[in-house]
Amino acid sequence: MKKFIPLAFFAIICLSNFTVNKKNIKKPKLVVGIVIDQMRYDYLTRFASRYGKGGFNRLLNKGFSLENTHYNYIPTYTAVGHASIYTGTTPFNHAIIGNNWYDKFLKETIYCVDDNNYKTIGNTGKGGKKSPHKLLATTIADQLKLAQNMNGKTIGIAIKDRSAILPAGHTANGVYWFDGGSKGDWITSSYYMDKLPNWVQKFNTDKIADTYLSKPWETLYNINTYTESIADNNNFEEPFKGELKPVFPHNIPELRSKNKNYSIIKGIPAGNTLTTDFVKAAVIGENLGKSNYTDFLTISYSSTDYVGHQFGVASKETQDTYLRLDKDLASLFKFLDTQIGKGNYTLFLTADHAAVHVPSYLQSVKIPANYFSYKKFTEFVNSFTKKHFNSDALVENISNFQIFLDKKKIAKLKLNTNKVAQKIADEVINYKGIYKSVTAKTLQNTTFSSGILNSLQNGYNQKFSGDIMLVPTPSTISYPKKGSTHGSGYSYDTHVPLLFYGKGIKKGSSKKKYEIIDIAPTISNLLEIEFPNAATGKIITEVLK
Repeated sequence: MKKFIPLAFFAIICLSNFTVNKKNIKKPKLVVGIVIDQMRYDYLTRFASRYGKGGFNRLLNKGFSLENTHYNYIPTYTAVGHASIYTGTTPFNHAIIGNNWYDKFLKETIYCVDDNNYKTIGNTGKGGKKSPHKLLATTIADQLKLAQNMNGKTIGIAIKDRSAILPAGHTANGVYWFDGGSKGDWITSSYYMDKLPNWVQKFNTDKIADTYLSKPWETLYNINTYTESIADNNNFEEPFKGELKPVFPHNIPELRSKNKNYSIIKGIPAGNTLTTDFVKAAVIGENLGKSNYTDFLTISYSSTDYVGHQFGVASKETQDTYLRLDKDLASLFKFLDTQIGKGNYTLFLTADHAAVHVPSYLQSVKIPANYFSYKKFTEFVNSFTKKHFNSDALVENISNFQIFLDKKKIAKLKLNTNKVAQKIADEVINYKGIYKSVTAKTLQNTTFSSGILNSLQNGYNQKFSGDIMLVPTPSTISYPKKGSTHGSGYSYDTHVPLLFYGKGIKKGSSKKKYEIIDIAPTISNLLEIEFPNAATGKIITEVLK
């Protein structure tokens, strides 16, 4: 009997350990979120034959591809996209309503991550005076930290500050972005730390960016084989400063001084390669995936957006950037296999928005497209209010296709704000380039369950948004006639890739429609943690084992 009790006790302990270990095995050691700035879904299919086996095709062939994923709100801008991916909700809840927006309380335009309460860590510049304080919801990374009693690490990395800060949330251990100009450093904010870690200091000292900036940007393959793109020499692309034409090769060493020195790396594929180098250094320097807790790594590739804005969707520069990014991804995945271990990490890849073809190019092939002038539109609105309300000072600001009214001026004239807003909304619908106009009161009192007005409503935040929301006609942008942009609720801006890969993920694909806000609940469910606190998305069950 004396022997039986210890044996039974031993069996219970073993069974208990087995249960705990079995539970732990379910969770990855590292979650990697990759956002490719301005990546349209059709870049996966358009360049498919040119991609190698180890990058995009690895995720497509061994992971799960959701082919019909869309953004479900307006505006489709960088900050809004990154915030929505990681919070699992729209601006209606998380409050990031643009990259920049007019603050009707401060009476000035503000930037999404600016915060003068903090200082730059990494150099003497002002590029680090940032924080995520304007983001009012938690991210997946925040929820993971809470679920693990603040254990595990969250690291955010991107060339753009907003793309590094917003995904990592409020509780990150380290968030880093690239400070260009004369600096050429990876920096952070005192919100996160008082001193750069040794591995970041070493990376900055090595000045790896100089290596990439010492070479011309030439096409990866023979330019004559880039048949998926329009002619290299055309009137729809913006040359670098110092160039006569926007054509290959781009002499980066010579152009560097005329294009803000280190900042030029943001607008060439080498910016993505530099980001990959820094990510690898972070994984090693922070010992990610090596503890008893799950770590979270958020990565955003920003150079794709700079290239897209300058050269457009159909350019050879865009094609070459994605072919080179494919190689960067292959290198990263191989590194993760070695450093974290195959089967030990879970990864998703998506984009913060897509982009429209250059409207002047669309016009050249007889497809309807337009350019919108805020200056002319403001003059139109002011002339209207002068005629109907005897004042041309009722509008405080017009930006991001929103109209902000001067409430004090309206009250002083003893006018009704809602009636003024509705009258303006009824009139501006007649303006060329405006397709729909809706007042804030309508968005507060009516539910649009589908279509572009539903997207407009999802992007409306009662506290911060304007008094009248506008929707331009398709392929209408406020931008120079060379290069292109994004921001609408149309498919060319909303349709993005969404690929899941790794631990806990099935192999396959789906043509069902999903929304970008579904990513956070899906990863949360995989990790067995609570959803971000304002999440409105759903679990994509078909991707999970």
